[in-house]
Amino acid sequence: MATDKRPPPSRRTGGRVTPKGGPSPKKGGPTGPDASTRYTPPAPKASTISPPWVPWLMAVLFVLGVAVIFLHYTEVLLPGAASAWWIFVGLGLILGGIITATQLR
Repeated sequence: MATDKRPPPSRRTGGRVTPKGGPSPKKGGPTGPDASTRYTPPAPKASTISPPWVPWLMAVLFVLGVAVIFLHYTEVLLPGAASAWWIFVGLGLILGGIITATQLR
């Protein structure tokens, strides 16, 4: 009789850790009706539409930001155009346009 030199079977990893069933639903009382075990989808949120000025503000911020950066590099009409602050102002305006775009519905 030959002895089997195989290692013992490895334990399965993964799977359920907690016992099947879980906690029982709360019963009704002073806080409300009996809890249901059925899935209830959330109530739909009221669809909101952005005011008409939101896309206009977004476009104006984008255009102003690009214009400030363009005028900085062409050294036209901006006092102290060699200063890097104008680039920061332009990028700030563009960032404001991006933030406004996230609010558009």
